[in-house]
Amino acid sequence: MRRWAMVTILLSPEVLTRFGPRLATVIAGQPHRFLHLDAEPGPDGDFGIDAAFLSRDITGRSSKFNISPTMERFFHLLGNSRGLRWVQTHSAGTDRPVWNPIKARGIPLTTAAGALSATVAITAVGGVIALARRFPDVMDAQRRHAWEPMLEDRAPPDLAGTSALVVGLGPIGGEIARLLKAIGLRVTGARPEARDHEHCDAVISYSGIRAHLPKTDWLVLACPLSDLTRGLIDGAGLASLPKGAHVVNVARGEVIVEKDFIEVLRSGHLGGAWLDVFEFEPLDPASPLWDLPRVMVSPHSSGHAQGNYDRVAGIFLDNLGRFLSGQPLKNAR
Repeated sequence: MRRWAMVTILLSPEVLTRFGPRLATVIAGQPHRFLHLDAEPGPDGDFGIDAAFLSRDITGRSSKFNISPTMERFFHLLGNSRGLRWVQTHSAGTDRPVWNPIKARGIPLTTAAGALSATVAITAVGGVIALARRFPDVMDAQRRHAWEPMLEDRAPPDLAGTSALVVGLGPIGGEIARLLKAIGLRVTGARPEARDHEHCDAVISYSGIRAHLPKTDWLVLACPLSDLTRGLIDGAGLASLPKGAHVVNVARGEVIVEKDFIEVLRSGHLGGAWLDVFEFEPLDPASPLWDLPRVMVSPHSSGHAQGNYDRVAGIFLDNLGRFLSGQPLKNAR
């Protein structure tokens, strides 16, 4: 292990309470101090933080553009720590604007990629099943106290044999592809470069998406937000989907041009959508998406589960050991 004169780590009391023994094992013999959000700076205004863990209890109910006081304080401390060398986040992505100053400083960021993959994938496939089985119609009938069996022309279509395009084949997209294959769909994956994937019948590059959309019954978005994916799906692309096709988005809201999406949904061309992410979050109460038929809105919660804290902490602790010993960090961005 590389020897530090002293390593200073910013984390929450909750992390220290829940994982104190495991922290002690990782950091054994290394002079250290733990700081919390109530830390005071030194005489020069510097907090002296070397490493930091942004855990879910600090983020709280923050959204992309509405930052909680605890999260704001966290980034204030980082911004006033000239020697900061590494930050771990509980999230699978670092595309929120709040990360930009850290990125501009060239400080390594590590994510929780992989810890949330199964949960997000199950949620996305749950959205496919809910739409295919017309749960929105069933719930509407329940609210109206109406007994409306799904018979004859109201019968849901079969899922088996339909085609899905999964955009993004990282840990989340790959698991979505596996689950969709398991329930009988024909799965095409899309990623920046077309390379085979064990759970896909075919793989195309992002540049081939537009040509593939007319053959897609289920468009499932699971890609990170980047210059390649921002606005990737616009009105023309959505209109080129077969009539009655569905969209599931567990990626980022900006991957779809939202105003175009609303217009195509209003036209009745699409069969419905399951949406966990939006261009602006929280979603404006005045947004038409709340009330459009067969559109299911979820408050960016596809990755939330009770076991997440432990899974993410495992990644942090592994990376902390690597950080202290000078080894490459996992999930570095």
